[in-house]
Amino acid sequence: MNVVDRFLKYVSFDTQSDENSEITPSTAGQMILAEEIKKEMEAMGLQDITLDEHAYLMATLPANADEKLPVIGFIAHLDTSPDMTGANVNPRIIKNYDGKDIVLCKEENIVLSPSMFPELTHHVGEDLIVTDGKTLLGADDKAGIAEIMTAVQYLIDHPEIKHGKIRIAFNPDEEIGLGAHKFDVSLFGCDWAYTMDGGEVGELEFENFNAAGAKITFNGRNVHPGYAKNKMLNAMHLAMEFASLLPVWERPEHTEGYEGFFHLTGMTGTVEEVSLSYIVRDHNAELFAQRVQLLKDITAYLNTRYGNAIKLDIKQQYRNMREIVEPQIHIVNLAFRAMEQVEVKPVVRPIRGGTDGAQLSFKGLPCPNIFAGGLNFHGRYEYVSIRSMEKAVQVIVKIVELNKN
Repeated sequence: MNVVDRFLKYVSFDTQSDENSEITPSTAGQMILAEEIKKEMEAMGLQDITLDEHAYLMATLPANADEKLPVIGFIAHLDTSPDMTGANVNPRIIKNYDGKDIVLCKEENIVLSPSMFPELTHHVGEDLIVTDGKTLLGADDKAGIAEIMTAVQYLIDHPEIKHGKIRIAFNPDEEIGLGAHKFDVSLFGCDWAYTMDGGEVGELEFENFNAAGAKITFNGRNVHPGYAKNKMLNAMHLAMEFASLLPVWERPEHTEGYEGFFHLTGMTGTVEEVSLSYIVRDHNAELFAQRVQLLKDITAYLNTRYGNAIKLDIKQQYRNMREIVEPQIHIVNLAFRAMEQVEVKPVVRPIRGGTDGAQLSFKGLPCPNIFAGGLNFHGRYEYVSIRSMEKAVQVIVKIVELNKN
C-alpha cells in the first residue's frame, strides 16, 4: 500500500479518545486499530512486535548495516481528538486544487475556504484529502502512522539503503494528554526518536508549551429569588467574576508565537454550582509559573470575599522539551539536513501545544516533532496534502539513511 491507501484505511477506524475515561486506552477503537496495524507489521516481516493491554504497539526494522549505529525511533498516536466525532469519516480527494472554495457539505453549507484558511493557497496544484464536513479527518495523527509504515516498507523494499536498527511505536490517548504516561521507554530502546505529529510541510519542532489544566469549582447558595436578598450566592456570577479577572488579551485568539495564554475550554453549572475548565500554556517556565500563581491568587482573593466558595485544582500536563533536546541538538540537525536533501524547506518554530515527544523527552527519550502534513486539526475543516504526506515519508527515509556514527 502507498501512503494514501494506508491513510484512507486508518481513518475508517473510529479512535476518538475520551478524557472522562479512567482506563488506557480510553476507547476500544484505539485497540482495534492497533491490532490491525500489528497484522500489517507481521505481514511486512518486522521483528520484536509487541502490543500490550494498553494499546502501545512497537516493532523493529533490524539493521542491515553497522549494528553500532544509534537506534532511532519514529512515533505517532492512534487516537483522534475528543473535540469532534471521528466515527464514519468520509474522506474525499480533491485533485489538483485550484485555490478556490471547497464545498464540504452542500446541504449544510459547510465550505473550506481560503478566505478563512489562507494556508490553502500554499497547496494550489496539489491533491488534498478533505472531510465531508460532518466529522474530523484524522490526519492528526493517522497521517503520521501512514507515513511511518510506508517509510518502513520502502526501506524493506530497498535494502541498498544501509541503516541501523529502527524502532517504531504507535500509542493511545495523546489527545487527552496521556499518550506517554504508560509508554515503556526502556522497552522501546532508542537513543532518540521523532514524533510524526506536526502540521504544515517543513515543520520541525523541539520546543513546546509548558502546560497545566485547571478546574475551578464555584459553590453557590440557592434561595428563592423573591426572598434572596443577602442570602443568595449565585455560583454563575462567581464564575463570571473569576473569568473577568484574567487578562483578556491573553486568550488563544489574541496570541501567537511564544505568547502564552489562558484558554477556557469548558463551562457547566447552575446557581448552586459551576465548573470552569482552563488550559494554561507558556513556553517560558517562569512566565508559566506566574500564570499558575495568578489562578491561585484570584482564587484566594475571591475566597476572602465569598467565604471559601471556590476550589481550584491544577494538574501539570507537560513541560517544554527544549531543555532536554537542545543539549543534543545534533538530532534536530539530522532532521534539518534530511528535509533539505528531499527539497523540503525546514521551518523551525515552537509548538503552540504539546506532543507525546515532550513527555517522552523528560522520560529519557529526546523526541523532536516533524510535520505530518495535516492542517485545521480537531474539526470538520481538517485536510491534508498528499504531497506533504509523501514528503514526510521521504524525510523519514532520509533521516534513516543519514544516521551515521
